[in-house]
Amino acid sequence: QVKVRIETSAGAWIDRVPAWACLAWQDCSTNLFNGVVWDPPQADRYVFKHDRPPRPTALKIYEAHVGMSSMYPKVATYTDFAENVLPRIRRLGYNAVQLMAVAEHAHYGCFGYHVTSFFAPASRSGTPEELKELIDRAHSLGLVVLMDLVHAHMSSNSLDGIAMMDGTDHC
Repeated sequence: QVKVRIETSAGAWIDRVPAWACLAWQDCSTNLFNGVVWDPPQADRYVFKHDRPPRPTALKIYEAHVGMSSMYPKVATYTDFAENVLPRIRRLGYNAVQLMAVAEHAHYGCFGYHVTSFFAPASRSGTPEELKELIDRAHSLGLVVLMDLVHAHMSSNSLDGIAMMDGTDHC
C-alpha cells in the first residue's frame, strides 16, 4: 500500500493517495483508503478470451450497479455479477450493460458519484482482474460493456481522494 508525501507551498508535509493509483484499499482501522501497487504475477493476470462484440445497430442498455446487484444484504462482487446477473441481462434481450460506480469511491452511500480514484475500480467488489473477467464474460454473451464514469463528480475528500492534492483548494 502506498501514499505520496507532498511538501505544500506553505512548507507542510501531507500524505495523499496517488492520483494515478490503479487500485485503492480501505484501511478498516481508519476507514481511509490507501493506493495499492497492483502488479500481480503474469500467471495471475486475467487474459481476455473473447473479442469485443460488434457495435449493435440499436442499443438496448441495462444499467447496473455491481455492488448493489445482490438479492442479499451485502455488497456484490464482480464475480457474483458475472455469474448471476449477466446471463439474466442477456436472457432479457439486452445487448449492452452500463456499469455504474466502477471508479473507487470512499463513501458507499454516494452510489459511486463521489469518485476518489479515477483509475482504480471499486475495490469493494473485487480486484482489477475480477473486473476484467466480468467484462470478458459479458463479451462472451454478446454484451457491449459501457463504463459510467463522471469526472465532474470528484469527491471533496482530501484524505483519500484527489481533492487538495497539493494542499491548495484549487487542485
